[in-house]
Amino acid sequence: MSGHSKWSTIKHKKALKDARRGRMFTKLIKDLTIAARIGGSDLSANPRLRTALAAAKASSMPNDTIDRAIKKGAGELEGVTYEDVVYEGHGPGGVAIMLQVLTDNKNRTVSEIRHFFTKHGGNLGSPNSVAWMFTKKGIITVDKGQVDEDRLMELALDAGAEDMTVGDEIFEVVTPPEDLEAVREALEKAGITLASAEVTMIPQNTVTLSGKEAEQTLKLLDILQEHDDVQSVSANFDIAQEEMERLSAA
Repeated sequence: MSGHSKWSTIKHKKALKDARRGRMFTKLIKDLTIAARIGGSDLSANPRLRTALAAAKASSMPNDTIDRAIKKGAGELEGVTYEDVVYEGHGPGGVAIMLQVLTDNKNRTVSEIRHFFTKHGGNLGSPNSVAWMFTKKGIITVDKGQVDEDRLMELALDAGAEDMTVGDEIFEVVTPPEDLEAVREALEKAGITLASAEVTMIPQNTVTLSGKEAEQTLKLLDILQEHDDVQSVSANFDIAQEEMERLSAA
């Protein structure tokens, strides 16, 4: 299983914990707001908003909370204005890291993120310093108990997916970014409940880590993922499964 798939499994577990303590709602509200601001509130004409809406509903966000976030983004209600920003940097061992951020204060956010990188053995880079190492893809995750592996693969490939990987607890379906919505809709029409669906950055190659560098990297990714302004984290590391499980449980 690739480093990205291992990290997806860890992020999925963290997302469940985040939802329980309300942190995930903050991130989802921002994503709904920025999607509506960029593409408007018409779901039929805004694929990003449809994806954000699906994620919000999957986390059992109340409908009135969803409606307020969309209306704020579309300018129908007063509210905070968020800006969509990408930050890039290197972690321990030269791991490339990309962050998708929604913030209402770029100066505050970049200062905090730079501090996290420095504290955990990395450094925040300039625009395009690591972006060339990644490819934008759609990623759909499904809990294993939802569907048989062969059936999921058949449905996903027929709908336009490129690949599927198998984790300990989840299936990860990879799509071209423009086909994420079509694959998501096909799986949901087949009665499959999705754990997540998002467009993210997938590394083209990986850096193998172990020992202290592996521990530092997971700590850095964890604290970045916990930041309220960070919507998604991508990194090109690979850590042995046994060590990954030991460190993520620590």
